[in-house]
Amino acid sequence: MGLLDDVIGTALGPKSGSGLSSPIAMALMALLASKMAPGASAQQNPIGGLGGLLDQLRQNGLEQAVNSWIGAGQNHPVSPTQLHQALGQDRVDELAEQTGLPHDDLLSQLSKILPGVVDKLTPNGQLPQAEDLLPGPR
Repeated sequence: MGLLDDVIGTALGPKSGSGLSSPIAMALMALLASKMAPGASAQQNPIGGLGGLLDQLRQNGLEQAVNSWIGAGQNHPVSPTQLHQALGQDRVDELAEQTGLPHDDLLSQLSKILPGVVDKLTPNGQLPQAEDLLPGPR
């Protein structure tokens, strides 16, 4: 399993039922492991989904929260409403369609789990290498 698989599996814990195939795991994978946007250079978005997601959240008012998730210390919470505003309606619609979760449930679960997942993916305040996020054996 790749780092992303490990972190998501740990974040969801044994209570998640179907593990990495659960709807919220699918949403996390879509957010964190997506490929770079067409036309984006590796320098602009060096690790695909995670770097792009963090940039998007920062640019949409969640810079302090994101920095707390990456840095040492307590992770600042993010509300479902803040996450919705930062991701945008189109991305939330896409994730809801992919997972089959209602918007409110999706955002509620992501707002609880995302800070810890990003924290675990960025030990010592450093973003993982792109290949570390890919599923499969390391």
